[in-house]
Amino acid sequence: MKYLLSLILILFTLMLSAQTKVSGVVVDGAGIEIPYANVMFPNSTEGTITNEEGRFYLESEKSYDSLTVSLLGFATEVLKLEKKANYNLKVVLNEGEELDEVVLYVGKQPKKGNPAIAILKKIWAKKRQNGIYLFDQYKYNKYEKIEFDFNTVDSAFMSRKIFNGMEFIFDEVDTSNITGKTYLPIFINEAVSEVYGDNKLNEKIEKLRGNQNSGFSNNQSIISFVKDLYADYNIYNNYIKLFNKSFVSPLSKTGVDVYNYVLSDSAFIDNKWCYNIVYYPRRKNEMTFKGDFWVNDTTFAVKDINMQVSKSANINWVKELYIEQEFEVLSDSVFLLKRDYLLSDFSLRKKEESRGLYGKRTTVYNNYVFDEEKPKSFYTKRVDPYNEVVYNRDSTFWNQNRLESLNDDERGVYKMLDTLKTVPKFKRLTDLATILVSGYVEFPSINFDYGPIYSTFGYNEAEGIRLRTGGRTYSGPNDPWRIEGYTAYGFKDKKFKYGISAKWLLDRKNRLIISGGTRRDIEQLGTSLTSSSDVLGRSFASSAIFTAGANNTLTDINLTTFGVQYEPMKNFVLRTETNFRTLRSALPDDFNLDYVDPEAPGGISSETKQFDINVSIDFTPGRKTTGYGVERNNVSSNFPRLYLVYTAGLEGFLESDFNYEKLQFYYRQPFQLGGLGRTITTIETGKTFGAVPLGLLSPIPGNQTYFSIFNTFPNLNFYEFVTDTYVSGQIEHNFNGRLFSKIPFLKKLDLREIVGLRGVWGEISDENIALSAPAGAMLRAPSENVYYEYSFGVANIFKLLRIDFNFRGNYLDIPDARPFSITGNLEFVF
Repeated sequence: MKYLLSLILILFTLMLSAQTKVSGVVVDGAGIEIPYANVMFPNSTEGTITNEEGRFYLESEKSYDSLTVSLLGFATEVLKLEKKANYNLKVVLNEGEELDEVVLYVGKQPKKGNPAIAILKKIWAKKRQNGIYLFDQYKYNKYEKIEFDFNTVDSAFMSRKIFNGMEFIFDEVDTSNITGKTYLPIFINEAVSEVYGDNKLNEKIEKLRGNQNSGFSNNQSIISFVKDLYADYNIYNNYIKLFNKSFVSPLSKTGVDVYNYVLSDSAFIDNKWCYNIVYYPRRKNEMTFKGDFWVNDTTFAVKDINMQVSKSANINWVKELYIEQEFEVLSDSVFLLKRDYLLSDFSLRKKEESRGLYGKRTTVYNNYVFDEEKPKSFYTKRVDPYNEVVYNRDSTFWNQNRLESLNDDERGVYKMLDTLKTVPKFKRLTDLATILVSGYVEFPSINFDYGPIYSTFGYNEAEGIRLRTGGRTYSGPNDPWRIEGYTAYGFKDKKFKYGISAKWLLDRKNRLIISGGTRRDIEQLGTSLTSSSDVLGRSFASSAIFTAGANNTLTDINLTTFGVQYEPMKNFVLRTETNFRTLRSALPDDFNLDYVDPEAPGGISSETKQFDINVSIDFTPGRKTTGYGVERNNVSSNFPRLYLVYTAGLEGFLESDFNYEKLQFYYRQPFQLGGLGRTITTIETGKTFGAVPLGLLSPIPGNQTYFSIFNTFPNLNFYEFVTDTYVSGQIEHNFNGRLFSKIPFLKKLDLREIVGLRGVWGEISDENIALSAPAGAMLRAPSENVYYEYSFGVANIFKLLRIDFNFRGNYLDIPDARPFSITGNLEFVF
C-alpha cells in the first residue's frame, strides 16, 4: 500500500510541476505559411514569433490552458490546450478587421513616428553608460558550460545498428525548451574563472580556476573551436560576430534599415518598468535576427533580449541559431550581464525534420567588483598556461563554484560517457573519426602515430608516382617533445627521399624550444617569396598531379637545420636558426641551376652549397592557440601576422659558396567589414644584398595547379619572374552573398561572390643575371610596370565548391604567358 501511495504522490508532484509545451505551424485560409505571426500565452509576457516557414515552439514552467495567435489583418485565434504538451498544432488565421486591444504588428513598419524607434535612439545615446563601461576597473566571476547533443532522437534513430551494445546512452534523452526537439547529450565541458579588466588601460585578463569535461581528455581543440565560433559579443555593437560572419545587431544604428520594430508591451520586470520591443527582418537572405527585447524606461538599458537568426541567412551547416541574454540591476541604475545562452543546431540540411547536433554555450556571471586598480604588470605578466590543479578539481569545488546547477541529463553525461568509453565498438568509431580528422593512425601502446595518410600518394615530373610513409612520436597533444620522420620513393627517378625532425620544449612559460632536422627531397621552390626551413613540409606544387603546363622547374634539395625560439611576450616569437642546404636541379635537361664558378671545372657549377644564419621576429597579435606542449594549433586564422627575417650567408664555412644578406618582411591582415563581408590582405617586401645564383634568389610565386591558393599568382608560371628586390601585395574580399542575395533567381542558392586583386613589382641586378647565365633561362623581373592580376569568384556552390576566374593584366607578350585561368577549391566553411 505504501508503494502505491508513493507512486500516486510522485505522479501528483509531476502533474503539479508539469510544463506547458506547444509547437506547430500558422497558415492562412489558403494553407500558406505565415511568418512572424505572434504566439502568446494569454495575460503573460511569454511568447514567440513564427519563423519564416510559419513554425513555432513555445514552452513555459507555468500551466496554461489556451494559446493566442495574432497578426495584423487577421482575426486573433485563441486555441484551447487540452494537454500539457501539444505538438504539431495547425493554426489557421482568417482575414478580419477586428483585433484584440493588444497585438503585435508584422509587415513593413514605418520609421517616422514609430515609438519603438524613438526608444531605440535613446538606447544608442546611452549605450556607453551601461554595464562595466561605467567604471575604470572591474572584476567578476564567470562560469561557462559548453555542451554538444544529438538532436531529433526518435525511435528510428535509436534502432540503428550502429548503436547495438550502446543502447544505455538513450536513457539521457530530453526535449529542448527552445526548439521542442528531443536531444541526447554527448559532451559537456565546464570552466570557472575570474575576469579582471581596466577600461583606462584597455586591458583584460581571464584567470582559469577550474576546468572539467565529460571524460575526453583530448578536447582542447573542440572547446577552442566552439569558443572561437561563439566569441564574446556585445549586443550594443553594430555587428555581432558569429561563425566568422557579421550579423546586424537589433540594437545597431543601422538596424532601422534592416529590421522592423514594434513597441509591443510594457510591464514591471524585477521592479523595473520596461518596454517590450519586437523586431524582425525587413528582407530575406540577410545576416539578421528576429526576436524581442525588454528595455528599462529610464536608463534605456536592455534587461532581457532574445535573438534567433533568420532561416534565410546565408550560413552553412547551421539550421538554427538562438541567443538569450539576461541582465541584472545594480544600485538601482546599472545593468550588468547576468546570463548568456547560445544554441546552434548544426545540420547538413535546413529542413525541419533533419537531424543534427546542438552546440550550446551557457555563461553565468556574478560577484561584480568595481574600481579596484591593479598595475599594468598584473595584466601583462606571463603565467604557466597549464596548472594541473585547475584541471583536477574535486566535486566539492564544483558544488561551491558552479553558478548554475546541472540538470539531471547533464549530470548523467559524465557517468554515461565514462561507461561508453569502455565499449569496444565506441572506441573503434572514435578511432576512425580521429584518423579522418587528423590523418594519423594512432598506436597508443607505443606512443606512435602513423601518417599523415593523406600524403601517401603524390606525383611530379621528376619522381613520377611517389609513395610516402612516415610517423611521429605521440602520447598526447601536449607532449613536451616530438620526433617526426618520413621516407618516400619515386618510381621514375628510382630514388629514396627522407626527412626527420625533432623539437623539445625546454620552458613552458616562455616557450623556449630547440629544434633540428634534416631532409633530402624534391621541391618546387617557386611558390613562395619567403623561403622555408621546414624539413618535413613540401609546397603544394611539389606533388601536383595536374598542372597548367609542365611542372619541371623542380629542385633536389638537401637541407639540415638547427634553431632556437623564445616567446618573451604572448604571440611575439624570436627565433634564430642555422641552415645548410645543397641545391641542384631535379630535371637538368629541362631546368637547371647552373651558375658561373671560376673554381669549378669548366668554370660552371651545377650545385649550390650554402650555409646561412637567420634571425626572425614573428608577431601574431590576437592569435588563439590550443595546447601547451611543444606543438600548438591555431584555433582560426582570424589574426594579423607580421614577420621580419634577416638572413646572412657565410661563404667558406662548411664549403658554403656565397656571402650575402637578405632582409624580408611579410604582413597579413584579415578584416571583418561588417555587413560588407570579409577581406584578407597581404604585403611582402624583400631585398637580397650581394651576388647569388638562381637557387638563392626570390622567384615571384606562380601557381600552375588548378587550385585557388591565396598569396600566389595563378596566371604566372613557376620562375616566370625572378627578383632580388620585390614588393608584392594581394587583396581578396568575400561579400558573403550580399550581392547575389539581391538577384531573385540566385538568392535561394546562397552563393557567395569573391573578388581579388594581386600585384608585384621587382627587379634583378645585372650582376645576378650574369651569374646565372649558364642556366640558359631568361631571368626577368616585373621592373617596368607593376605586374597585376584580378579575379572574380563564386563560392559556396553546393556549400562546398569555390571557382575563381583569373585574368592577367599585363606582360602578355612573354612567351607562354597565360592571360586567363580557372582555379577552384573545396571549402568547408560556415
